[in-house]
Amino acid sequence: MNLRKKSGGAALVFSGSAANKTVSNAKFIWMMAASVAGFLLALLANAFFPQAAHSAAFKEYTALGVTLDMNGAYRLTLALLIALYAGGGIFAYFAPSGRAKYAKRAAFLFALGAALALWDIFGTKLSLLPQPFFPGPAKIIESFLIEGGYIWQNTLYSLRLFAVGFLAGVAFGIGTGILIGWFPKAYYWVYPVLKTTGVIPAVAWMPFALTLFPTPFSAAAFLIIICVWFPVASLTAAGISGTPKTYFEAARTLGAKTPYLVFRVAIPHAMPNIFTGISTATAFAFTTLVIAEMMGQPGGLGYYINASKVWSAYYKVFAAIVVMAILFSVIMRALELVRGRVLRWQKGMVKS
Repeated sequence: MNLRKKSGGAALVFSGSAANKTVSNAKFIWMMAASVAGFLLALLANAFFPQAAHSAAFKEYTALGVTLDMNGAYRLTLALLIALYAGGGIFAYFAPSGRAKYAKRAAFLFALGAALALWDIFGTKLSLLPQPFFPGPAKIIESFLIEGGYIWQNTLYSLRLFAVGFLAGVAFGIGTGILIGWFPKAYYWVYPVLKTTGVIPAVAWMPFALTLFPTPFSAAAFLIIICVWFPVASLTAAGISGTPKTYFEAARTLGAKTPYLVFRVAIPHAMPNIFTGISTATAFAFTTLVIAEMMGQPGGLGYYINASKVWSAYYKVFAAIVVMAILFSVIMRALELVRGRVLRWQKGMVKS
């Protein structure tokens, strides 16, 4: 859908579909080459850049007999990334609608691969970065070779804790938001409490949570619920109270009762606000999750980071950070898919 709007003698063109943007064959081939060139550079740097003989890190790795294993695993990881993005590029080449999206990431992917190459050279090959605080990427890969099962076990613990706290917080927040957004008396009594407690960091409630709840897991889940509750409830209430009165009047004219007005008019109108609150709460919940796991949990990625830090195994700390980044990206992507499904009626709408 294309809309043209004249403003000050200039014509502004709004495109309702990203598929209208096409990339020429020659340019796309260059973009595809750039996407894999960075990772290829990192692979060649690890394979052929000479290892400094005086490197303390190299001597430590050699004494443990893991140098070849970790370098081999790192090179395999880079080879898989090269194959992944090369295959994605070939697929996008024959599907012109996906070219723009693929080409948009080319510069970032090249920079990422180049950064890995520099990190490997300065962190592992030359050990110019402070050790053991900044190990090279190959050393980080080693964590998954040595403790892959244990990392997976802690990842599952974090996912379970996050799911319990996040889902309960979203349900509690939406319910609270509907109450204070629809009923003036609920707004009078509940909103001051929400406004006061919402600005307090969730981890500040940790001593009370550990005292009131029977297990560390339930205490941590309570903290996540608190940090999710505030943004979801606030934005849900704003969406409910901001529903135009004309919508209600039209529904009442057709004989709609209060339940219909709430669930079929107000809540659908508030859905964009609700998803904005959920997206905001996701980052807060993930931060609270890690902090809570560092303060008394028997498992989880935060616990794994804390235990690794005690033994100065910072390469394990980086491994946990990598897993966290992947998890957060997957969770945000899942929320985007759900939002796109629920708010599919918004696609193609253009605000002038």
